[in-house]
Amino acid sequence: MKKKITIKDIIMLQGIIMIYSISSVVAKMASAQEFLSIGFILFYGLEIGILGVYALLWQQAIKKFELSIAYANRAMVMLWALVWAVVIFGERITWKNIIGLIFITAGTIIVNREEKANE
Repeated sequence: MKKKITIKDIIMLQGIIMIYSISSVVAKMASAQEFLSIGFILFYGLEIGILGVYALLWQQAIKKFELSIAYANRAMVMLWALVWAVVIFGERITWKNIIGLIFITAGTIIVNREEKANE
């Protein structure tokens, strides 16, 4: 029997995806360190820890969602990556970024609405 998906569930899923995106931030920070330096090892260890937490949370999320729905939402990692790129690294947003993000967001919304319509 399928469980009913609520907006709270979708927000939880996006939180899990946000945690996944943070591992990319930490990986970029590790890449700025000298290979095998203390900073590199600390950032790399933090990245592995974040990915471990993400893996545990993802397992719980896919209990609630159909796999196709969960993975469609996972594409939203691009939104979080763009947010972190601007906020943490001061990178610029381009029109290509915006257009791509619009398509990703629209696709995710469509998939989530289809899920709701099928219930």
